Amino acid sequence: MSKYVIIGNSTGAIGCVEGIRSVDKSGEITLIASEPHHTYSRPLISYLLCGKTDEQRMKYRSDSFYKDNKVRKMLGKTVVSVDNNAKKVLLADGKEVPYEKLMIATGSVPFVPPMDGLDKVKKRFSFMTLDDAHKLEKAITPQSKVLIVGAGLIGLKCAEGINDKVKSITVVDLADRILPSILDYEGSAVVRRHIESKGVKFYLSDSVKTFEKNKAALVSGAEIDFDILVLAVGVRPCVTLISDIGGKVNRGIVTDDKCRTSLKDIYAAGDCTESHDVSSNTNKVMALLPNAYMQGETAGINMAGGNAHYDNAIPMNAIGFFGLHIITAGTYEGESYTSTADGNYKKLFYKSNRLKGYIMIGDIKRAGIYTSLIKKRTPLCSIDFELIKEKPQLMAFSRKARKEFLAK
Repeated sequence: MSKYVIIGNSTGAIGCVEGIRSVDKSGEITLIASEPHHTYSRPLISYLLCGKTDEQRMKYRSDSFYKDNKVRKMLGKTVVSVDNNAKKVLLADGKEVPYEKLMIATGSVPFVPPMDGLDKVKKRFSFMTLDDAHKLEKAITPQSKVLIVGAGLIGLKCAEGINDKVKSITVVDLADRILPSILDYEGSAVVRRHIESKGVKFYLSDSVKTFEKNKAALVSGAEIDFDILVLAVGVRPCVTLISDIGGKVNRGIVTDDKCRTSLKDIYAAGDCTESHDVSSNTNKVMALLPNAYMQGETAGINMAGGNAHYDNAIPMNAIGFFGLHIITAGTYEGESYTSTADGNYKKLFYKSNRLKGYIMIGDIKRAGIYTSLIKKRTPLCSIDFELIKEKPQLMAFSRKARKEFLAK
């Protein structure tokens, strides 16, 4: 009987379990994770704080998931090292767990740059896990003045989650726009105006020079009084379990299209890895839930002796802030087409007869057609691209292509 060990309990790990079980119904699966909770959807922690969901509905799989899939779960346990020669993992409590095939799905951790006086701030928090959300929820009051350092996805989701529960929120970021990793200047301005209309204040192209208890002095000279500090500057992939034993690591763990690492019988998936972006033809970390699942499932199938490939990934984000919907995908290069009809924002990027990426804010209907064009690398000369620019619809495709879409 095969012995599989999975380190992690989020999207990639769950995909791995289901990938294994699609091939091997009886092999022994052990899942080890530092968090003590049932698998849950991390993007929902902001909705937990604002009351739009609860912990039961946040669960990524049913209560019986582990039992149904014959998974031996070891939650609240931390793996400190991997012995790839003896094929075992060592836990912080001294226990050892042997494996035949190992999956690393350790995700990422908050990155906190050095900031003068940060150690003087007592009420400071991260916002990546369920426990982070609970700690922040206990600390805030209707009179709290919250300072969030970081205007990316994590910082702004935090702002959304607590906005109705605190007195004020101020966001500081060194970048010249919000959501700089996924939006261009025009799109960012659209979202910023919407969030500012909810009372959130921004200091951009600025940073904290020093903290003094409950006051932040910015490089620009501005001073911000606060009671609660949330650090959402960025994240770093958790790669040490692989790098410590000589596995190949760049910014993330390097994997092939079968999700194998450079080490025998060790696989990796999710935010801790690099994968190939077909829209830009480059390898990069793509910390995205759908990609993490597909990586995990691919790895699980291959761990169990099947044959699967993860070779069609692109950066993609589907997110909303205060009711404003955003979908982005691909890479932003080449020529562009922009539409601002009816208060929405859409920008398409195309190059060398291919759609390379897009940004849609507000009306996001039929975004999947654009996504498919990018992933399939469809020649734009084979469709009515002028029609597609304005109205994504199947009538812009040939009869054969329409049949392929409708068959899915």
